[in-house]
Amino acid sequence: EEIIECIRDAGNVGMGGATFPTHVKLSPPEGKNINLLLLNGAECEPFLTSDYRLMVECPKRVLAGVKLLMRALDVKKAIIGIEDNKPEAIEKMTAAIDTHAIRVVPVQTKYPQGAERQLIYATTKRAIHAAMLPADAGCIVDNVETLIGIHYAVAEGRPLTERIVTVSGDAVQNPGNYKVLLGTNHRELIEAAG
Repeated sequence: EEIIECIRDAGNVGMGGATFPTHVKLSPPEGKNINLLLLNGAECEPFLTSDYRLMVECPKRVLAGVKLLMRALDVKKAIIGIEDNKPEAIEKMTAAIDTHAIRVVPVQTKYPQGAERQLIYATTKRAIHAAMLPADAGCIVDNVETLIGIHYAVAEGRPLTERIVTVSGDAVQNPGNYKVLLGTNHRELIEAAG
């Protein structure tokens, strides 16, 4: 309860795109048997690389967030799903794991592998249809950057104030990942990327 309270107080939301309040996701409806935490390391859009870089550069912070959520949810297993075209992330995350309760599962690189339902099936073979939620399959799915935010919220009392944003495409001279404060105008990002 204290972990979930810290997450709520820090304003943590899902950083995979939906920005759903994380503390709500961690409080599934009565009767849902959650037995697996699934870390989404398979970015849904093909040009995004922010989660990839976080797994390569900060695997221990990611795993600290995973362990906190496992404790908050009282689950004994966690899977980290990473697309197979990211061997460096697979290697770094695997090397950082210090328990048999967490494992990396490489998944096929295909769009939209990073969508919750597709990732659940690819890593567990648990099928869920459009009217179901991940909790109906016994899973809670969270994004890489969400887990780092959880680590900061619980370990340091740091609120969610920033995120990594990928700026890419033929229209920019310096495509890359940029750490920005929440609320940063997209024009500033595009100018920073040339």
